[in-house]
Amino acid sequence: MTRVISFITAGATLLTLAACDNLTSDQRTLVGATGGAAAGLITADLFDANDDWRLISGLAGAAVGTIVAQNDATQQCAYARGDGTYILAPCP
Repeated sequence: MTRVISFITAGATLLTLAACDNLTSDQRTLVGATGGAAAGLITADLFDANDDWRLISGLAGAAVGTIVAQNDATQQCAYARGDGTYILAPCP
């Protein structure tokens, strides 16, 4: 039953992300974090992970979703210089 709920949640998340064209930067970041967290939790659920791994995958998914949403809004990527600093340049 939890897998059915996971697939329903995944479908709802995809429909929500399709409506992100006219959002502000903050709204896009919130949707990215929420969608990423949902994707992480669904993945952990599909692998029957314990509660610790579900928390970790949810947090990691939220972080990745936030980064993707911000990069999509600015069309710029951050590149590491190797000395701990980053430069922004257009994404390839």
